Amino acid sequence: MDATPWDGARVRDALQPWAVERRDQLADAARDGDWETVFQILDDDPALINSTRLEGRSQYTPLHQAAWHGALTETVERLLAYGAWRTLRTSAGKRPIDISEERGHQHLARVLRPVVKHSVPQDVLAILQRNVYELIAGYDTNAHQMRHMPELEVLTELDRPAYWFRVTGGGFLIVLRGFELVVDAVSPMDYDSGARYRVTADGIFFSSGEPWTPTA
Repeated sequence: MDATPWDGARVRDALQPWAVERRDQLADAARDGDWETVFQILDDDPALINSTRLEGRSQYTPLHQAAWHGALTETVERLLAYGAWRTLRTSAGKRPIDISEERGHQHLARVLRPVVKHSVPQDVLAILQRNVYELIAGYDTNAHQMRHMPELEVLTELDRPAYWFRVTGGGFLIVLRGFELVVDAVSPMDYDSGARYRVTADGIFFSSGEPWTPTA
């Protein structure tokens, strides 16, 4: 499946102790501006580039921390080369560029400015996000509490606007098409299984066109 994995890990109990320790090490190093250690960890596990501290309050990724510190442009460019997302927001709703501007790090404005490849109005994105969260909750009622839910704004900066979001018993392939989403609810072992949905600003629909509503 050609889709970027969304790192939905949020609670410490959901991961093996070694994985929790590795994420703590990365979060600590980024917080401290220890970029040598950050890159050593990312060299071993580049999938952690957009991860946050498990059960952390700020939800800062390494790129958010680089923006806060006013890191060298070369450091930020290296994080971007790993696949850091410019549009990912903290728990306070701030992108890396917002943090950088607040702290007066003007030298990072160019490299942190989001490059939007698939433009969608913010009000439409907000409705789509609310609707897709409702769909996910229909499959996994604990998803909002147990996972970092996917942010649709990230799709606007991906070459292929798609990502894979894992939930209990399977997951969702979420693809942005124009101002709508195509969402496949699939088994982690069989990417052709499950139902397909069309998520629009008007609601959630089965591929047949029939409206979807959560089961009681």
